[in-house]
Amino acid sequence: MKKYFTALDTYVAEPTPELKQEVLLKMSAAYSKIDKAVKRGVLHENNGARKKSRLAKRLSAIAQTAAEG
Repeated sequence: MKKYFTALDTYVAEPTPELKQEVLLKMSAAYSKIDKAVKRGVLHENNGARKKSRLAKRLSAIAQTAAEG
């Protein structure tokens, strides 16, 4: 998830389509890791859902401000 947040911060600094694509790839990888942790019983289902929701919410907030500005 740290790689996702790092990619998100670089996208915020300079929003380009290439960086947005990188952010989406990192988000997909983070979702995969969360899903695997839930599947193996490391995380509870609700905890995994909350983590994924927070990732999506942060991206949508940043994308919305990028679209406005």
